[in-house]
Amino acid sequence: MSILKLENVVKTYGDFTAVNDVSFEVSPGKIFGLLGPNGAGKTSLIRVITTITRADSGQVYFEGQPLNESHPEMIGYMPEERGLYKKMKVGEHLLYLAQLKGLSGSMARKEIDYWLEKFGIEDWWNKKVEELSKGMQQKIQFIATVVHKPKLLILDEPFSGLDPVNTNLIKDEIRELNKQGIGVIFSTHRMEQVEEICEEIVLINKGRNVLNGKVSDVKERFKEHVFEIGYEGLLPGGFVEHADIVSEKANQVAIKFKDDKESNSVLKYLIDNEVQIRSFREILPTLNEIFIKQVEEKMPEVVNS
Repeated sequence: MSILKLENVVKTYGDFTAVNDVSFEVSPGKIFGLLGPNGAGKTSLIRVITTITRADSGQVYFEGQPLNESHPEMIGYMPEERGLYKKMKVGEHLLYLAQLKGLSGSMARKEIDYWLEKFGIEDWWNKKVEELSKGMQQKIQFIATVVHKPKLLILDEPFSGLDPVNTNLIKDEIRELNKQGIGVIFSTHRMEQVEEICEEIVLINKGRNVLNGKVSDVKERFKEHVFEIGYEGLLPGGFVEHADIVSEKANQVAIKFKDDKESNSVLKYLIDNEVQIRSFREILPTLNEIFIKQVEEKMPEVVNS
């Protein structure tokens, strides 16, 4: 059973339709990428999922039940615009936020101590939030998001302001929580992070589903039959008649074929001509390339993978 399921969700603000017939689902223990350009409707969707606003039509289910006012306690939401109170001390602030999510004072203190120790920042308890750097505040925001042990995490640009070391630290924690069965919705503009972290994605543009499915399936669907060949020696003179060369450099050539069968015949041609092949691999499009291509289309259609 999915932890979160959206069916034909619509959200309007006056005459403007921010979310238009969007459907997708997030499974427990999966990291799910919610993608789209600015103004695509991602924030409006997140507000519906967290019950900040209500959908005008369609259905949202949390663990098989229609979304209701009790479910936000099982959701951890880390917004792109951080929501920490600058004048509060770190420990008091985390206690306050944890109790808002339903933890008792003693349980909140226990969980906060665990996370502060895990991050090696126990001495931050009495620091004011305004005394911390943006990256340090990001750590506190992350703790506030996970301290109540949510079943679903919604992370909007979670690595903003973090240096590479702390980015890897947070990535490791996300993966660890994910292994524990927590569903994760990961929203970012950094497509390379999506490829590294996410197993499934949905791309929203102008309020609509444009593309959804497993990352591997999406990349396979949009492949253009481009192969990179590494070789020793010289290519046979008639080689260019058998393929369109995309790029070429010393002992390496990228070739575009019409289909997979054509790539097999070219590889056989090279072997028959005694070319020593060092490598032969297909170059799949990046998510960034797919993202740009889909968003630039004027009338995109839903693609299910």
